[in-house]
Amino acid sequence: MTTVLHLDEIRRLVRIPDLIREVEAGFVAYSEGRVDVPPVGFLHFEQPPGDVHIKYGAISGDEHYVVKLASAFYDNPKQNLSASNGLILLFSQKTGELKRILLDECWLTDMRTAAAGAVAAMHLAPEQVRCIGIIGTGVQARLQLQLLRDVVDCDRCLVWGRNPARTQQMIEELQSDEAMRDWNLQIDVAENIDDLVSSCNLIVTTTPAKKPLIRADRVQAGTHITAMGSDDHGKQELESGLLAKADRIIADSIAQCIDHGECCAAIRDKLIEADTIVELGDVIKNSNLGRFDESQITIADLTGVAVQDIQIAKLVERALSAAGVTGEGV
Repeated sequence: MTTVLHLDEIRRLVRIPDLIREVEAGFVAYSEGRVDVPPVGFLHFEQPPGDVHIKYGAISGDEHYVVKLASAFYDNPKQNLSASNGLILLFSQKTGELKRILLDECWLTDMRTAAAGAVAAMHLAPEQVRCIGIIGTGVQARLQLQLLRDVVDCDRCLVWGRNPARTQQMIEELQSDEAMRDWNLQIDVAENIDDLVSSCNLIVTTTPAKKPLIRADRVQAGTHITAMGSDDHGKQELESGLLAKADRIIADSIAQCIDHGECCAAIRDKLIEADTIVELGDVIKNSNLGRFDESQITIADLTGVAVQDIQIAKLVERALSAAGVTGEGV
């Protein structure tokens, strides 16, 4: 029987340390060629503006395969609605039966995306992080910082957003979060992006920008940047010259990143070649492929891969079984 899990039930089943480990293992499986991940499906809407991403795939030998839909409708907050929504469908690899509907309202997508940022920082951030920089003020900006708590030792953070009021609100909400208070992290507003980039050596970009935000000449030696926002055609957060300047360019999926990530823009501008890009799963297996010198500039181009959705769905399924929860039948 197909059963449905709702967001409140799903939230109780996900532990952050377990999630980070699962996403890390998923990247390794992907880079080893053990995952069938077809190209991402996209739907775009203009009035009102919105995007829908359809990702699906299977790991060889697993019990299930996964289909995920995640949407962002950018005018929704004007109607007091969440900008994001979505669900994950879990099917049997043996029979094709739909086993579970995870009505997560895009929460699982947000969490697995933040976990990918944590994995990138684990393997690529400088040993001494003097200041974390967060560019953006949406859900992903907050989650990226919250999950870095488990993998980075740092006591200062700068945040930049286009809307100063929203930036300040985000900082106040983070400072009031009990888990963040335990981190003892000082969070301040950056007056502008150049100031943030000059002050921070671990930077995460989380915006839907279509014009570059970070200039190559502002990035200091020894900086790691995780770029999360270019998950669709036409988006770009980093100046193409910055990728040419980097010592290491790491992609969650080379195939996806040269199609619609930061790498896509740099290749289009003839500033890098595809064969200079390394996959994150390979870096996890072999640290020599990533940062090996504290003066290096490293960039992780993360477009979001279906293996992350597979891994977080499997995590929920195992926790569900352990808890003895069945969900609502349909």
